[in-house]
Amino acid sequence: MRPTTRHPRVLPGHRAWWTAAVTAATIVVAGAFSTMPGILQGPLHGEFHWSRGSLGLAASVNMVLYGLTAPFAASLMDRFGVRRIVVTALGVVTAGALLTTVMDAAWQFTLCWGLLVGLGTGALSMTLATTVANRWFTTRRGLVTGILSSAGVLGQMAFLPALSWTIDHHGWRPSLVTLAVAALATLLLVRCTLGDHPADSGHHPYGSPAFVPKPAPVPGAARRALAVLRDAAHTAPFWLLATAFAVCGASTNGVMWTHFAPAAHDHGMPVTTASTLLALIGVFNVAGTVAAGWLTDRLDPRRLLAVVLTARGLLLVALPALMSATVTPPMMAFVVLFGLLDLATVPPVIALCRTFWGDDSAIVFGWTNAAHQVGAALAAFLGGVARDAFAGYDPVWTVLGAACAAAALLALTVRRTPGVSVPRRGRKALAAPGTRC
Repeated sequence: MRPTTRHPRVLPGHRAWWTAAVTAATIVVAGAFSTMPGILQGPLHGEFHWSRGSLGLAASVNMVLYGLTAPFAASLMDRFGVRRIVVTALGVVTAGALLTTVMDAAWQFTLCWGLLVGLGTGALSMTLATTVANRWFTTRRGLVTGILSSAGVLGQMAFLPALSWTIDHHGWRPSLVTLAVAALATLLLVRCTLGDHPADSGHHPYGSPAFVPKPAPVPGAARRALAVLRDAAHTAPFWLLATAFAVCGASTNGVMWTHFAPAAHDHGMPVTTASTLLALIGVFNVAGTVAAGWLTDRLDPRRLLAVVLTARGLLLVALPALMSATVTPPMMAFVVLFGLLDLATVPPVIALCRTFWGDDSAIVFGWTNAAHQVGAALAAFLGGVARDAFAGYDPVWTVLGAACAAAALLALTVRRTPGVSVPRRGRKALAAPGTRC
């Protein structure tokens, strides 16, 4: 353990909440990047005449790298500190957004947006939320996880209508410059204010009666991330959670944030209106994710996860019948309900990872989130292919609705059974009182 020589800073309230606020601001900006492929499809297709499949490929690369970066980012945060990794990631997404404005070939879109933005936002994903919640909070972890998880969708809600309006009135390039400026401003905020660990400022984690020394840096970040994956991959809960979360990614990020606006436009709805509906989903997403975090502290996370996936599947199956050129009351009901359910899977999945893998839970959740993004990438790519092949998205909604029902059944089977190998560092968490798995 490393001793700390810094003195506490004088701030109103517990510093953990200030750290969570800065983390939330970072995730808000990162979340704004995730919806751009959906509203860029039309302008890029119109200007460059690229196929929907090639545009979906760039979105797929972005989503895969977003997922694969997360577990390594969690290990790097243990090695170099949260602040350094977040600052670097914000610099990468800024560069990716600016370079996208000067591209003139589809492969460059895949390189700039798929590779650079995918890597940068992957380091600012929900593993960042998990790391901050685990370091700074002993109690209220479920609630904090829900708040930070919803921050990404809050970014979509806050930026999406403005970015859509900018594209309609000034073109798509100024919208990307706007995002780059927001990322750069957040980089400066993080550089000046974000703390790595409570011990750096002489604080206790929120809810802890004792001072917790800051652990020494963990060398070999890449090796550790792979070692944790190897250990987790020998357990049934990991594969069940990863598969269920892959379906979660396909039915949210993969199809809704990439293809909902084009699908609505196919029915005669203006893209700006469809983007506003996505933003409204984000409004209710915040309430749904915070509520899911609160419920995760009190209910069996497996059952909560199953209920959310089942309800989401029913909504997706019903969506083709709700599409129209105008906003109708049934469509508004879909927006409200889907918003409440969209990210409500995250707090129970994080709680289950913490239950089974303890100190390594952030890295394990990173790998689980990688599966989430692989599912999202497949849906983003295959959704575009389906649109080219069937001239519509109706088969996509039906298939994903059925997949959500199957994932709900998998969630109910997540439990510790005799003979399951659990990594040594996670055993303490398994023995914790009140564990339901």
